[in-house]
Amino acid sequence: MVETFQAFHPVLQALIAGLFTWGCTIFGSAFVFLFKEVNRKFLDSMNGFAAGVMIAASFWSLLAPSISSAEQNGYGLWSWVPAAVGFLFGGFFLRLLDVVIPHLHLGEPVEHAEGPKTSVSKNMLLFLAITIHNIPEGLSVGVAFGATSVGIANGDAFLSAVGLAIGIGIQNIPEGSALSMPIRAAGSSRWKAFNLGQLSAIVEPIAAVIGAFAVISMSAILPYALAFAAGAMIFVVVEQLIPESQTNGNNDIATLSLMLGFTVMMILDVALG
Repeated sequence: MVETFQAFHPVLQALIAGLFTWGCTIFGSAFVFLFKEVNRKFLDSMNGFAAGVMIAASFWSLLAPSISSAEQNGYGLWSWVPAAVGFLFGGFFLRLLDVVIPHLHLGEPVEHAEGPKTSVSKNMLLFLAITIHNIPEGLSVGVAFGATSVGIANGDAFLSAVGLAIGIGIQNIPEGSALSMPIRAAGSSRWKAFNLGQLSAIVEPIAAVIGAFAVISMSAILPYALAFAAGAMIFVVVEQLIPESQTNGNNDIATLSLMLGFTVMMILDVALG
């Protein structure tokens, strides 16, 4: 089965991987049919776990291959430049989205909504916050699979991309629950809560295809694109996931969960890549 998947065009691989990560969000969002609300300690631990996965993925699956790609392309002593430039631009890009898209982080009152003032509902603001979060995840998957067409001297690029997709998929399961359950608890129907939860990740297969296509079309941008995805993910981790996991008295379990998520993603990437 792995051989069949590997034979597909990298853009198709990225699409399938993006659909997989979206499917994991759908699965997690479906928990709303079993429970009315999510336990806060569980939510904080899952936010910590997701942060750990994304930090590990940012280094092993994105920044390290970025530097390897730059070395392959003759940057020499300047091989750090694409990683540094792309990483910073990824963070600035997410900051720009924060400014232009109204959104509300989980657990915050509607008065703390960020971005332009708007009259949209609290549920939609929560939905937009998670959607922003999912864009860099989709991009990172797409860029990783696009990199397989270029060939990076950093282990098996294809298996590394598979490991990245698996890691993001794992952390998307609790993420889907973390959105759908608060929406349900606020009074919405289970179907509405489920649909908003799962639709927040529909951007992942779209972003994955865009990322893979961009890398394949312009292979020279590969080291920058890898680092860009890493920077965007780290911005989400520091600006959203870690603060949300550390403000409800569950600091220790959230921190240990972050370490567990980091370890799981590190094992996936090193073992597969």
